[in-house]
Amino acid sequence: MLRSTASILALAISTVSVSAAAQEAASASANPANDPAAPVPATSTADATRSPQADDGEIIVTAQKREQRLQDVPVVVSVLNQQQLENAGVRDVKDLQTITPGLNVTSSTSPAQTSIRIRGVGTVGDNPGLESSVGTIVDGVYRARSGVAFGDLGELERVEVLKGPQSTLFGKNMSAGVINVISASPSFNPSAEFVGSYGNYNAWTVSGAATGGLIGDTVAGRIFALKRERDGFWKVRTGAGPRTSTRADNENNWTVRAQLLIRPTDRVDIRLIGDWSERDEDCCVNAPSIAGPTAAFVDALAPDAGTLRNGKPFDRITYANRPTDFRIRDRGVSGQLDWELSDALSLTSITAYRYYKSNSGVDIDYSSADIWYRGSDGNSNQFKVFSQEARLAYNSERINSILGVFYADERLEARQNTFFGSDYERYFGLLLSGGTNPNAVSALTGIAAGSNFVPNTGQRDFHRHRASSFAVFTDNTFTIADGLDLTLGIRYTDEVKRTTSHYTNTSPANACAAALARRLPAAAITALCSPTSDVAFNDVTTQQRRPENRWAGSAKLQYRFSPTVMAYGSYANGFKSGGFNLDRARTAIGVINPDTSFATEKVESYEIGTKTSWLGQRLLANIAAFYQTYTDFQLNTYTGVSFVVTSIPKVTSKGVDLDLLFNTGIQGLTLNAGATYADTKFGDFPPPLPNLTRLSGNQLPYAAKWNVTGGFTSKQPMTSDLNFLSSASLKWTSSYNTGSNLDPLKVQQPFALLNARVGIEPTNEAWSLEVWAQNLTNSNYYQVIVDQPLQSGTYGAFIGQPRLYGVTGRIRF
Repeated sequence: MLRSTASILALAISTVSVSAAAQEAASASANPANDPAAPVPATSTADATRSPQADDGEIIVTAQKREQRLQDVPVVVSVLNQQQLENAGVRDVKDLQTITPGLNVTSSTSPAQTSIRIRGVGTVGDNPGLESSVGTIVDGVYRARSGVAFGDLGELERVEVLKGPQSTLFGKNMSAGVINVISASPSFNPSAEFVGSYGNYNAWTVSGAATGGLIGDTVAGRIFALKRERDGFWKVRTGAGPRTSTRADNENNWTVRAQLLIRPTDRVDIRLIGDWSERDEDCCVNAPSIAGPTAAFVDALAPDAGTLRNGKPFDRITYANRPTDFRIRDRGVSGQLDWELSDALSLTSITAYRYYKSNSGVDIDYSSADIWYRGSDGNSNQFKVFSQEARLAYNSERINSILGVFYADERLEARQNTFFGSDYERYFGLLLSGGTNPNAVSALTGIAAGSNFVPNTGQRDFHRHRASSFAVFTDNTFTIADGLDLTLGIRYTDEVKRTTSHYTNTSPANACAAALARRLPAAAITALCSPTSDVAFNDVTTQQRRPENRWAGSAKLQYRFSPTVMAYGSYANGFKSGGFNLDRARTAIGVINPDTSFATEKVESYEIGTKTSWLGQRLLANIAAFYQTYTDFQLNTYTGVSFVVTSIPKVTSKGVDLDLLFNTGIQGLTLNAGATYADTKFGDFPPPLPNLTRLSGNQLPYAAKWNVTGGFTSKQPMTSDLNFLSSASLKWTSSYNTGSNLDPLKVQQPFALLNARVGIEPTNEAWSLEVWAQNLTNSNYYQVIVDQPLQSGTYGAFIGQPRLYGVTGRIRF
């Protein structure tokens, strides 16, 4: 029903748009409002060739889905322009954290499992059933998960990081914030750029881009293509294989992005975008930060040392006998119509379809013993997402209003396998016998050795998940008096999620069945009946359905004391949808839990702030204080054998955001700085799981209290024909815990990341040559520290990238 309604609406909009565009074309020459020199109303986002700065140099953003000056928007927004993004080496969403205070992005077992957090609040990855608390929007199109947004973004005009819940205008799953990416649009002014880079780890990148008019002043195009390769950071010792690759964390990526801008009249813009990218990598591995007592059993089974024992993961040497190959296929198309119906009324319609598939192989035990692994061919997530949004915007002297509808149909197919290696049974024999008998499992079950956990068999599950969502929303700004504005917004969302899960043990859980039948001691049953090998999942199909409807709203009151000082206060609530844990769940050993659903995450937020301009608007200084309360916070945690989603009754985040931008007045020198202080804590509650006893009253994982950034961009004359370019960005982060169970052995101490770039270019900017470095000081830091699967007392570390450096040359036409 929802899809039918949205389809009818989209068809109606398309029909009206085509007929009106024809009428506009017929009357364009007679209508003075079509004067190309006439200003575009503030509510329009139509002009795809306009700079993100107003004529007076102020920064323009679309944080409220209409073009406004940054200093007029009652929302905390960190804006990163094209030059800042290039100088910091930003290629994808993950790179944004080095120049954005309060933003944290991590990944662990694969790049597809990427988690984004703002002000300490976000979603732990490794579970496709969980949606993100921080939404990612690329050219008006919502990306289904954080990992789906992870990839080369191409030529960027700017990135806006909106902090705090943004559910009214942007929808569900924006309970912590939004990353709004705006790519460079086609221009009628022809230009081209070719870029080549080479760096350490044999890294090289080549890209080309071109834009210009194709048919008079009616059709313009833009195309971007990129190829990137790099050797891996890690050296891998493979034991007896079958893995052959001795490097990990390499890159082998390419992407193509093509656009058309069609302008049949001065009041109608149609922007068509198509993109295609592929990534084939060897990723990801970790190394033990602490080797526990079970490491000796791993060593005994491996043909070499088995696992690292030096506790120095930053040596970037590790062991893995199984492939950790990773593949992504990401592509999509979108069409955006921007049509000025009159001087006061405009229509925007965005239709999109995206396809995404990731496959990843994992050596789950992270050793050269052959214990546990996932094969990439049967371990995949595939998304097919259709979305349609339509908005009417009205602009007058006293009222600015948006009325919109949104529909999305998301279809996910998740395939999961977890297979026993040739050493799995012997490893558990050593565990159960205290290291004396590798055949102890056979002695306990009465099944011949080697037949309890048959090598290369195990769990093979399939989940078909569908989410259909329809929303109606409005956002209205009323000018009550000169300088005093009130903004009221509300959104209603109706969503239905359905999932069908088929669980299979390719060998029918022989050891577990025998352990239960023989009534072995509890410790033996627990070891032999992990969810991966539990007889309860022998060829079982379950079906679940979860309807949900929610209201979200916001209220903002702002007052401009002078042309340079604005203050505001706001209230907003929002939510992140409930859903289904796409992993095995039990009520007890041998008893499947057919209900894997979890509750909706809800948030209420209060914020007060001020936006000020000084020194003739050369200095922007914005500060805001916030208080956010989350209920039923969705926490995804790994128990050592499976992922479990628990609903935490209460989480609070309170603190201050500060942003400074200073155009010094010295030729070509701009300074920027920012800071976020966020005290983000769990409420008081009984432990929801035995391994979560430390949560109550403590800081959330990855929730550093302090994030501080600073940087500069400079272009200074060297000669009459040559400029010297320099830039740097620094981010300092206070300590935080990287574990969802807040284990004190998983703490990351305070650290700083410094990126820098110097170069030269002629005054006509026809070319440039730059030398750059990321993580210049080679800071060592953890992304995630995990309990190494099946290895009690052993901790594994996924670590941040080392120092990268190189040279880049650009040629522009």
